[in-house]
Amino acid sequence: MPLRSYKPTSAGRRFQTRSTFEEITTSEPYKPLLEAQLRISGRNNQGRMTVRHRGGGQKRFYRRIDFRRDKLDVPARLATVEYDPNRSARVGLLHYHDGEKRYMLVPNGLDVGDTVVAGSTAEARVGNALPLRNIPLGTTIHNIEIVPGRGGQMVRSAGTAAQLLAKEGDYAQVRMPSGEVRRVDLRCMATVGQVGNLDHENQSIGKAGRSRHMGRRPETRGVAMTPRDHPHGGGEGKSPTGMPPKTPWGQPAMGHRTRRNKITGQNIVRSRHRKS
Repeated sequence: MPLRSYKPTSAGRRFQTRSTFEEITTSEPYKPLLEAQLRISGRNNQGRMTVRHRGGGQKRFYRRIDFRRDKLDVPARLATVEYDPNRSARVGLLHYHDGEKRYMLVPNGLDVGDTVVAGSTAEARVGNALPLRNIPLGTTIHNIEIVPGRGGQMVRSAGTAAQLLAKEGDYAQVRMPSGEVRRVDLRCMATVGQVGNLDHENQSIGKAGRSRHMGRRPETRGVAMTPRDHPHGGGEGKSPTGMPPKTPWGQPAMGHRTRRNKITGQNIVRSRHRKS
């Protein structure tokens, strides 16, 4: 999945790159698995803006992805590899032997025509989904559940992978892409392999219009505002903030840790911030 660059016919084209989409086998998604999306542009149910810098963008349909992989012990053939505008990874359409069709995240190394299966008796090879209890130590995994039966919620972006390090009691220790080591219930399902589309992180957007196509609106620096609009605003000329970085509402930003989740935080064995 290499990247394509352009001749510098304009300033926007000079550094712009994109995927060659060589792995894509069809441009037509499977319509029964599509859902219409309501573009809320960062607004809540009262119409008030709660997330800045969002709006516009190209219209797109949502693909229902089988993150649970709960169709156990039924082999499926990977029929197509498709582009999904809602995520960085590629998705593939599975044709199960009983006639059902579902989408899954396509791992690196899985090709059209390959067979995958989910269940505790499945072999630990690329594309198969198993409980962590049945996956050998050292295996590369992705699409990992946090709560058994809820569906994969961790390690789903393009090119990401986690590693199964150890099993102790009812929990397994998994090293996340960030370097964090986390305890996960052995009953949780995970898919073997690394998420595909490895070159996604190397793409260069190249021009502002491409960000607008993705629904990202421009951001204004706080130091360019007035004091009433931002804590960084004001001053004669280009003045430094004179204080630790803050959000427009005065909360600490840029490095200050704000995560306080005792329920999931107690499962962290090694922090991603720890220097090794």
